[in-house]
Amino acid sequence: MPLASPDLDAAFEACRRETAEWAKTFYIGTLLLPPEKRRAIWAIYVWCRRTDELMDSPEAQARPVDELADRLDRWEEKTRALFKGRVEDDLDAVMVDTLERFPQGIQPYLDMIEGQRMDLTWTRYPRFEDLKLYCYRVAGTVGLMTQGVMGVDQAYTSAPWSDCPDTSDAAVALGIANQLTNILRDVGEDRGRGRIYLPQEDLKRFGYSEDELMAGILNNSWRALMRFQLERARDWFTRSEAGVRWLSADARWPVWTSLRLYRGILDEIERVDYDVFNHRAYVAKVNKLLDLPRSFLLAQSR
Repeated sequence: MPLASPDLDAAFEACRRETAEWAKTFYIGTLLLPPEKRRAIWAIYVWCRRTDELMDSPEAQARPVDELADRLDRWEEKTRALFKGRVEDDLDAVMVDTLERFPQGIQPYLDMIEGQRMDLTWTRYPRFEDLKLYCYRVAGTVGLMTQGVMGVDQAYTSAPWSDCPDTSDAAVALGIANQLTNILRDVGEDRGRGRIYLPQEDLKRFGYSEDELMAGILNNSWRALMRFQLERARDWFTRSEAGVRWLSADARWPVWTSLRLYRGILDEIERVDYDVFNHRAYVAKVNKLLDLPRSFLLAQSR
């Protein structure tokens, strides 16, 4: 169905505003994309945010688990209909337009919904492997959703000698890195909801208890635990870098910018001496602006 209309433009503008309000670091990177690509990324971001809000909004947290499960079931039905071209509202319209311009499969979207279902029953993660599955579902999937929008450099894909790899692993790695960063930044906030995302095996390894975490105790065990978690997150960022050089020329600068700025949150956690109970780590606006030329230079190299 034809979707180009003034109403569609207004819907994309609403997606832009929502992205700018709720994902400030991510939004800066999107502004470096060509208009068609940035609009698609805004649409995908808003779909992901709406999915997340089914579980994490203040209103949702007051609802019983069976009602939240029903919401997720209805959202999955709506998503399946969306991929068949069925449009019920403005968000559907921008997503159908995005899927027509940048075709992709439905599985990452279904996987993200499964990640939200994990939050219905999982409030602790025994092992990192359990947490990694959660991070893939709620964030690694975003890398898969957006890699088709970013595109791969045609100079590589068209060459008969091309050894251009599948960028999916790197895309997933960046999503996992971002989610691990979110978890480390939001430890204090999550404990207020009775959730501990840090793996139980790591708390035990460093001799730091759940009771201490809930009380916001800052001690040497906590700092050692956090240093370990930050290095793990940085390792996932490093894994993601391997795929950036294969992206299309107009996507490398935005992706490098988003990657470097989000990784900068880890530096800010160190700066506040790992006190994520009383401080929310973020990259200052001036530092974001100063990093733009550095990311640009990285984008020019292979």
